[in-house]
Amino acid sequence: MPDLKPILESLIFVSDAPLSLDRLCLLLEEYERSDIRAALMELTADYRLRGGAVILAEVGGGYQLRTLPEYADYLKRFTKSRPPKFSQSALETLAIVAYRQPITRAEIEYLRGVDCGGVLKNCLDKRLVRILGKKDVPGRPLIYGTTKEFLEMFSLRDLASLPTLKEVQQLGELALDDGQQELPLGEGET
Repeated sequence: MPDLKPILESLIFVSDAPLSLDRLCLLLEEYERSDIRAALMELTADYRLRGGAVILAEVGGGYQLRTLPEYADYLKRFTKSRPPKFSQSALETLAIVAYRQPITRAEIEYLRGVDCGGVLKNCLDKRLVRILGKKDVPGRPLIYGTTKEFLEMFSLRDLASLPTLKEVQQLGELALDDGQQELPLGEGET
């Protein structure tokens, strides 16, 4: 039987979305699941040890070849495309959905304090948020959750990879410490 690592590498290379272990097992039915998983781990380690610009990353519930973030500026020059930009309200809405899902629009609006219909529609259109169903309460409002595209966009393996509240607070404190400088005061000012 041919070596499994090059087969996996070629499948992952041509795929436009992360390939899950389940999908790989379906495609490679002549191999055992444990062998496929082991070959994926070896391939991931090979890419990391190689020290190149490309790594095999586990994102969105699957495996995908990705470039390291430090080369993003060079890739932008080549593709002349801009990464998607999100408004503050879109980021807030996405964060609320990600951390509180399943969640209704009314619950999001309560937490944000403003209407979020337009922002939520935008997130749905970009396939970052999806409708999970209807809540079993009077009025049966729609409930929302994040998608695989959300995980891919933010380079997350799964929702458990989201930073904790404590980590977010520490990042905020670091940003304030690094970004704020004392302004020099003139003589006699306090």
